[in-house]
Amino acid sequence: MEGTDSTTRERSTAKDGNKAADQEVLMSSKPLHRFIQREPRNVGIAILIFGCAEVMMGFTLSGERDEFTSFGIYTSFWQGTLFLVCGSLSIYTELRPSKKMVTVCLSMYVVSLLGIIVSFGYRIHIFYYLRHHTFMRYWTGSLTLQRLDQICAIEALLFTCSLFVAVLLIFLCVIARLALKSTHTQIIVRHIPAPPADTTAT
Repeated sequence: MEGTDSTTRERSTAKDGNKAADQEVLMSSKPLHRFIQREPRNVGIAILIFGCAEVMMGFTLSGERDEFTSFGIYTSFWQGTLFLVCGSLSIYTELRPSKKMVTVCLSMYVVSLLGIIVSFGYRIHIFYYLRHHTFMRYWTGSLTLQRLDQICAIEALLFTCSLFVAVLLIFLCVIARLALKSTHTQIIVRHIPAPPADTTAT
C-alpha cells in the first residue's frame, strides 16, 4: 500500500508539473502578453513627453496671432491632446491588458497618425511662407526678421517631434494589430487535451 501511495503521489506531482508547464507556455504565447513584452508603457511615457512639449509650444505660438503659424488651426493643442491620450492609454493597457483596451489603443494610434499627416502638410506650407519672408527680408507688423527665425525654429522643432511620435505610433500600431490578429486563433491554439486518466489497477 505504501508503494502504491508513493507511486500515486509521484504521478500526481508529475501531472501538476505538466499542467504548470503547459500554463507557463500558454501565458508566454498569449498575444496580449506578447504585446505587453514590447513595453508599450515606456513608449507611452515618451509620447506623453512629446505631447506636453507640443501643448506648451502651442501657448508660445498663441501670442503670434498676426503671423501665419500652426496656431491658425490650433495644431499644437489638438495634436498635443492626441499624444497625451495615446500615451496614457499605452501606460494603462500595460497595467491592465485586455483585448478591448488594445482595440481602443489601436484606434487612437490611427487617429493620431492621421492628425500628424494633417499637421505635416500644414507646417510644410508654413515653412514655405516663413522662408519666403526670410529671403525677402520682409517685415510683418511688429515682427522682426529675428522673430520670424524664432517662429520657424519652433515650427521645425514641433515638426521633428511629430516625426518621432509618428515612428513610435507606427510601431505601436504594428504590435497592437498583430496582437489583435492573433487573438482570433487563440481559441484553437489554447485548447490542450487533458492527459488520459490512469486506469491501471492497483
